[in-house]
Amino acid sequence: MPLPDMNLLVALDALLDEGSVVGAAQRMNLSPAAMSRTLGRIREALNDPILVRAGRGLVPTPRALALREQVSQLVEQAGEVFRSGDAVDLPTLERAFNIRTNDLFIALYGAQLLRMMHEQAPRTVVRFVPESGDDDAVLRDGRTDLIISSTIDLGPEIKVQRLFHTQYIGLAREDHPIFDGVISPERFAAYPHISVSRRGRANGPIDVELAPFRVQRRVALITPSFHSAMFSLPDSDLILPMPANILASVRKLGLPLRAFDIPLALERVTVMQAWHPRFHHDPAHRWLRQTLKACCEAQP
Repeated sequence: MPLPDMNLLVALDALLDEGSVVGAAQRMNLSPAAMSRTLGRIREALNDPILVRAGRGLVPTPRALALREQVSQLVEQAGEVFRSGDAVDLPTLERAFNIRTNDLFIALYGAQLLRMMHEQAPRTVVRFVPESGDDDAVLRDGRTDLIISSTIDLGPEIKVQRLFHTQYIGLAREDHPIFDGVISPERFAAYPHISVSRRGRANGPIDVELAPFRVQRRVALITPSFHSAMFSLPDSDLILPMPANILASVRKLGLPLRAFDIPLALERVTVMQAWHPRFHHDPAHRWLRQTLKACCEAQP
């Protein structure tokens, strides 16, 4: 069986990363015409258009989106063969990594991440910094090594990798009246809610999904973090929609709270890590990303 043309894999990675024939051509030092012909070969090999016209730009097909992470990892792994001389000496590595994320991620993964890092690089330091509205800028100027978020909307050059999926559930005090009957959209919206938003927003996907039922919830409390919101539940009728993977943290705290399924068709939440291309081939940074990914995969 003949081996596939690995150049097509590299070109596919550039096309999916840039979302543009011209951008991919510049990245690979090819002419736009040559890259366009390469895209034609990729389409023929995969039996899929990969990138299709949408207005004045190109958008990836579902097949392309499904392949993006796998292709990126394969190209990076292949590159390791030619970068054997730039390995980092982890036992002597002295470096502080700045990771921008929210308190929920820190509570769930912070200690485990540090333990896994110190098993290999005991002199490293993790500095968690709070999320803000200038994520794009802090990645570009090098102040932040990684951003971990479910709402990453950064420049096209920023690298991203999926860490895990989760979904939203509801949380309320154990003897909350919502548990006295079947939890319908109407009952779910009948009690005051907490909105967790670093920007102070009250509305979101839940309100969109409630609209067809002709009901509207009342957001009575807005907090910047999930943990501060949880402590508002035991002595109130408030309801907190929150990611399901925080339940383990709730149980550890011993709070008298009870979870329930939200009766709406909410999309799963995808949590990503993002970094600037300046760090993409840095051995220590690559080790950090790999360790963080392994940390998230190790948690249930």
